[in-house]
Amino acid sequence: MKHFKTLSSYLDYIELPRPEHPMLSVFSATGEGYLPCPKESSPPITTDCYSISLKKIVKGDLNYGRTTYDFTNGALIFIAPRQVLQWDSSVVYEQKGFSINFHEDFLKGTELAHQIKKYGFFSYSANEALHLSPKEEKQIESIVANIEIEYQNNQDEFSKEIIISQLDTLLKYANRFYERQFLNRKEISNDLLEHFNRHLTEYFESGQLQEKGIPSIEQIAAKLSVSQRYLSDTLKKETGKTTTEHLHLHLIDEAKNILLEPNKSISEVAYDLGFEYPPYFSRLFKKKEGISPSEYREKYKLN
Repeated sequence: MKHFKTLSSYLDYIELPRPEHPMLSVFSATGEGYLPCPKESSPPITTDCYSISLKKIVKGDLNYGRTTYDFTNGALIFIAPRQVLQWDSSVVYEQKGFSINFHEDFLKGTELAHQIKKYGFFSYSANEALHLSPKEEKQIESIVANIEIEYQNNQDEFSKEIIISQLDTLLKYANRFYERQFLNRKEISNDLLEHFNRHLTEYFESGQLQEKGIPSIEQIAAKLSVSQRYLSDTLKKETGKTTTEHLHLHLIDEAKNILLEPNKSISEVAYDLGFEYPPYFSRLFKKKEGISPSEYREKYKLN
């Protein structure tokens, strides 16, 4: 797998013009203009760069969770450093919108360097992009226009500070719009939660828990055809609990049933649930239920 350490080497690879700044590039197209056309396809690659792009789809479908949509508005896509990228020519984009790429070191020494890591949407897959309304699109494009003005101007001591301030504003708006998207797509959120619960129930009932151990969040997300971060954020918005918390709830519910089997020791119950270390199971159970597994057994044992 190829890894690109500099912004220039990455842009050379995807066949885009070299940047005006060694750590920042801004491409935008308005009116009759068009963005430069990037490389049509690529095997898996990684970079040390962030990317924020607005693309307008005119042909081809994108998957959103387990549902397919034909999007007519702009799709805002976020990519983080060292995220594996791979694409082909199956989806055709109208070359309108913008593309901002910047090396992670561009943010060094700024508050945004810490804040940007808190935005979950940088870990979402392309099929979980932010889909903007025309009004939202205009708001984002106005911020990008300000960034481009500074990018094209002769650099001075204020340029970087102003650009980073505008990037911070853009990300805050994106966070707000994602909140709106989660709310507007509540039916899909409910569907994802239902699929999540059904998958875990089937996993437990089929004996895979004892055979393969506790499934990882990554495995569950892959089974549901969504990214790990998107699954967790969706469940958090829908229920107030993360993916890990939901997984723990399923494990504790299953534990309650097994604990009432008198012939099994606490360690055997832990192993049956896929825990490699029984003390960890006991700590988790007590954290969730307020009493230890042995206390639970004593309290609810069958007469």
